[in-house]
Amino acid sequence: YTILSKVHSDRNVYPSAGVLFVHVLEREYFKGEFPPYPKPGEISNDPITFNTNLMGYPDRPGWLRYIQRTPYSDGVLYGSPTVENVGKPTIIEITAYNRRTFETARHNLIINIMSAEDFPLPYQAEFFIRNMNVEEMLASEVLGDFLGAVKNVWQPERLNAINITSALDRGGRVPLPINDMKEGVYVMVGADVPFSSCLREVENPQNQLRCSQEMEPVITCDKKFRTQFHIDWCKISLVDNTKQVSTFQEVVRGEGILPDGGEYKPPSDTLKSRDYYSDFLITLAVPSAIALVLFLILAYIMCCRREGVEKRNMQTPDIQLVHHSAIQKSTKELRDMSKNREIAWPLSTLPVFHPVTGEMVPPLHTDSYDNTSMPLMQTQQNLPHQTQIPQQQSAGQY
Repeated sequence: YTILSKVHSDRNVYPSAGVLFVHVLEREYFKGEFPPYPKPGEISNDPITFNTNLMGYPDRPGWLRYIQRTPYSDGVLYGSPTVENVGKPTIIEITAYNRRTFETARHNLIINIMSAEDFPLPYQAEFFIRNMNVEEMLASEVLGDFLGAVKNVWQPERLNAINITSALDRGGRVPLPINDMKEGVYVMVGADVPFSSCLREVENPQNQLRCSQEMEPVITCDKKFRTQFHIDWCKISLVDNTKQVSTFQEVVRGEGILPDGGEYKPPSDTLKSRDYYSDFLITLAVPSAIALVLFLILAYIMCCRREGVEKRNMQTPDIQLVHHSAIQKSTKELRDMSKNREIAWPLSTLPVFHPVTGEMVPPLHTDSYDNTSMPLMQTQQNLPHQTQIPQQQSAGQY
């Protein structure tokens, strides 16, 4: 059902067009290409990765894919050759990298695609297996078990695996690393007989309704796959190539004579030079002139239309001007007093009479007194003209 080959130096393989091709790159073979492990007696388990490309190109052909899950697992080349490449040898360069010693080994794989007499098979079915990854499905034993289960429910004379595609290549998501979840894989098979009644059960209206409600459809032959393969029957695809829809459309032919459109006049070979001076004036000079006029109008409004102080005072009542002038003078006086503290204190703030004797008291501060060092509050003993009140003597003292 599939062509399986082991890697060798300059190996020739002969896959058939339209049949799944699998080529395994074994790490054990390439270990002999690298120097032995430095410690004697220990088994070498170097991480080895592979790079595959078409000779002379940076990548592989479009039909050929490559997968290697970890550097400690084997690499796999797989794909379905196309009819266009029949008879053309395809040389694949395989480069192995030893991630411990950084050494490389290179081999060539020559793929000679052969034509298949029974290709393409007219009836093709694509299954989606949810509990498998693509590298697990590419194993010959697992793929053989799946084809055997399909053959039991289909009963064809010829059955071939056409292609295998990972669900990630179809827009699927990487599953969460819980409960050993798998990515899923699409497997397309082809046969030479029509689809069995079991496979046709997916097209029933009841099963279509259950699929639209995200429920499992009822398939009688599902138990033949369930032991090893969990198939999503809502994603199965059945293609019957014998019922090709004709896309031919009848062509209505006319008289073959084009309507008369007059004599064709081609453009002149010599083009006249164009004067861009007028375009310059329109795009630059005109907007500048408009901006200048607007600037002059704004300057006239801001500078020449001001009322002035005299006109404002003439229109203001006299009593309001007096009040305004008094407020300005008081404000100016307070500001001058706060700036210059060397002037004499106002008389309204000085005591005039002695609080005890009633005699007139001279000012507390002279004109030359520096009041900047005067404390905000003075104690009674600091006052020079404060009358001392006699203190009561203690008992027993005379």
